[in-house]
Amino acid sequence: MDLTGPIHDILVVFLGLVLILGGLGVVLFTNPIFSAFSLGLVLICVSLFYILLNSYFVAAAQLLIYVGAINVLILFAVMFMKGSEYSNDLNLWTVGDGVTSLVCTSILFLLISTISDTSWYGIIWTTKANHIIEQDLISNVQQIGIHLSTDFFLPFELISIILLVALIGAISMARQN
Repeated sequence: MDLTGPIHDILVVFLGLVLILGGLGVVLFTNPIFSAFSLGLVLICVSLFYILLNSYFVAAAQLLIYVGAINVLILFAVMFMKGSEYSNDLNLWTVGDGVTSLVCTSILFLLISTISDTSWYGIIWTTKANHIIEQDLISNVQQIGIHLSTDFFLPFELISIILLVALIGAISMARQN
């Protein structure tokens, strides 16, 4: 999407704010259904960022795979759970919360130090490569298929197994009720 500078900047700032607020909603909502809806908002904002970067295929794949499949699967799994254990939870801070916050804070500082130490000189921020991708969409889709069936075969299959386990878990939880 070729936009002028100020409009592009306003959209980036707006999407960034919505992305941050949605991420905070995922973490801070105590109701898991609201957290799943916030996750859907975050994934839609990421797809809109791809559209701003002229990566329409990646944006469509983001919407179809993550919002359309994974987030809906998460919502189904959450809706099959009993909600009583979340409403009566009075513990505000547990040992697991402390360990999780420590790990997440250390990962945050590691990312900040890695990003600040990276030499960004020489990276070209143009959309010329994206226009080439749009022109050769069929060959690129074939290349993605070749990479998924050769180089990335193990991660692709592991993700499919994880999704299958989540689906079986949701079905077994639904049968118990």
